[in-house]
Amino acid sequence: MLDQTATTNLLPNAPMQSARDLDALIETKTSPSRRTLRGLDWLNFFLADVQTGVGPFLAIYLAGYGWDEQRVGIALTVGGIAGILTQTPAGALVDRQRSKRTLIGAGIVALAVGALLVALVPTFWSVMSAQVLIGGTSSIFGPAICAVSLGIVGRQLFDRRQGRNQSFNSAGNVVAAVSMGLLGYFVSNRSIFFFVSVCAIPTILALLTIRSEEIDYMLARGANIGDANAQPITARALLKARPLLVFLVCAVMFHFANAAMLPLLGEMLAKGQGRSSMMFMSACVVTTQFVITLLASWSGRKAGSWGRKPLLLVAFGALPVRAVLYTLTANTGALVAIQILDGVAAGIFGVVSVLVIADLTQGSGRFNLTLGAISTAVGIGASLSQAIAGSIVHHFGFNVGFLFLAAVASAAFGILYFFMPETRD
Repeated sequence: MLDQTATTNLLPNAPMQSARDLDALIETKTSPSRRTLRGLDWLNFFLADVQTGVGPFLAIYLAGYGWDEQRVGIALTVGGIAGILTQTPAGALVDRQRSKRTLIGAGIVALAVGALLVALVPTFWSVMSAQVLIGGTSSIFGPAICAVSLGIVGRQLFDRRQGRNQSFNSAGNVVAAVSMGLLGYFVSNRSIFFFVSVCAIPTILALLTIRSEEIDYMLARGANIGDANAQPITARALLKARPLLVFLVCAVMFHFANAAMLPLLGEMLAKGQGRSSMMFMSACVVTTQFVITLLASWSGRKAGSWGRKPLLLVAFGALPVRAVLYTLTANTGALVAIQILDGVAAGIFGVVSVLVIADLTQGSGRFNLTLGAISTAVGIGASLSQAIAGSIVHHFGFNVGFLFLAAVASAAFGILYFFMPETRD
């Protein structure tokens, strides 16, 4: 249970809590129905199908139309910028909006429309428009899924629920990657984006099986249960929480180092490989997501017993090793195998990072706003990664680009180790 000292240290301007109020932080909540829990499982699974095709596969698709590294980097950056501009407002909107399902549904439809635009009109400005649409609406998914999960299961079970969410999401990514690799090889690269649009249908159906009345509005925004009249703490108070700022820096550097690696690997595999490059990328994505599927639920459980920081150190430590290994071999099988480290890093970070933010904002009523704001900063790092690493590769080659990303990842590990405290209760 979170004690009073921890609460006031992490949120300096939060009001003092009585013992009874603190006991209320770990709430007794009516168990959600099996239908809602299964709906949340399948929402994460099918949503991965919709999102996977507009990620690393886009780089290969554009390269097939003669786009060079810089233009591909610009296209990916545009989508990242759109996400950056909408992440914080999206988090604030999720905090305020009671109908979380409506927000998620709107984002799914927008993703499908963007994928169709890329497939039907793969010109520079149409791709840019699609990236703006996809990036702008995708920012809803992160805070909304986390809010729905927290509102359904409560704080005590959130670590396990977050791990389960990530497992189903990664399993969906595996299925999507295999399907898209086969479609790209046997049909065409363009068919992948039609597949993304079709996957929007079961995603929306899964969303509709979640009962909205089982999502506790106050818990979903990180407030105390039964505290409906309490005002959320100010954004200034959150900014004074030093652990939150340290974690923000670490998260930005992690994604700066990580975001460009797989697209750059895809471009490297695409050179001279023709249609086989899509199969290679599919193998990379499958390897990563399979590891995440196995690791995510375990990470959620261990985050509750080991703590957050030890797991984060493993995730951050895997990143520079992976980048250096890319420079030591040109063997396709070895490059695909190195993606195991990507799965370790992403599987742990994807689960534990959300738990850290929930720890640091507990009782604030600003969970989703904070999640959106950190995602904004992370998006800046990821977008700059695509553009800067793409330019470095264009002028100096792939090995220099990967070593640059390894240096950034090593610095992030050092900051996490020396300056980030443990945030578990």
